[in-house]
Amino acid sequence: MTKRVIVTGGSGLAGKWVVEDLVQRGYEVLNLDRVPMPQRTARTLIADITDAGQVFNAIASTTAPVEFADDLEPKPIDAIVHFAAIPRIMLTTDNEVYRINVMGTYNILDAASKLGVRKVIVASSETTYGVVFARRHRDPAYFPLDENYPVDPIDSYATSKVVNEVTAKAFQARTGSDIYCFRIGNVLDPDDYAKFSTWLKDPALRKRIAWSYIDGRDLANACRLAIETDGLGFEIMNVAADDVSSDLPTQVLLDRYYPGVPVKKALGEFETLLSNEKLKRLLGWRQQHYWRDEVKRFNP
Repeated sequence: MTKRVIVTGGSGLAGKWVVEDLVQRGYEVLNLDRVPMPQRTARTLIADITDAGQVFNAIASTTAPVEFADDLEPKPIDAIVHFAAIPRIMLTTDNEVYRINVMGTYNILDAASKLGVRKVIVASSETTYGVVFARRHRDPAYFPLDENYPVDPIDSYATSKVVNEVTAKAFQARTGSDIYCFRIGNVLDPDDYAKFSTWLKDPALRKRIAWSYIDGRDLANACRLAIETDGLGFEIMNVAADDVSSDLPTQVLLDRYYPGVPVKKALGEFETLLSNEKLKRLLGWRQQHYWRDEVKRFNP
């Protein structure tokens, strides 16, 4: 039986890969966004996630791909993948970043709970660890960053993501549904691998994100595995590649840019500093796209 999934923000950098992966695997997908998908992989329903009425209406709408389909009757939604958000600071005012991200997520979770959607995947962020958008260099409490870390951000974007995680936990406790929050590393499109020639020359450019990355296609795979994995309740999982986005070994990066920060485990030569062990353990996720393989397309 066909599963129906709503993806919010499916027109964006990360969401488009989720939509494409689900459509290719036979899911019926409705994209909820402010603008249509350029690729038209799925139908886009234009909506403002900060408007509760629009969100309720959207989730209760038909997911039929075209208006002339034989069956336009709304059907139950099996899952929502919620990526729609202001994606970082300095795109709009701080209060708008916070308002849109917090109220948008609340409206999605509220509508899902009241309309009987039993699975929601929420995009959180590596910024919750308080390092990425700190006003100046800030050492974390320890490496690698894991889901037990005492998150303490100071910026509007990361704070909105922490609030969203708390909100998600509250709705899961209320409903007993599955709500998984993904703390996502730096998402890369395939064309972004052309930038590695610059990044490798100056490792400090990616210091704030602890050299994390995740290929959009690997992120999409994680989302699909989350849709297909039931019964975990509320969980927070980092989504990051296995390796750092640098040709310098992880220990060299730590010694140069984060000297004195405690390291809680023995690290592999190029092992990520944004732990993905929980994602692998709970969902069985495995990375498919590594930057060293991908950059060969630009430097054959």
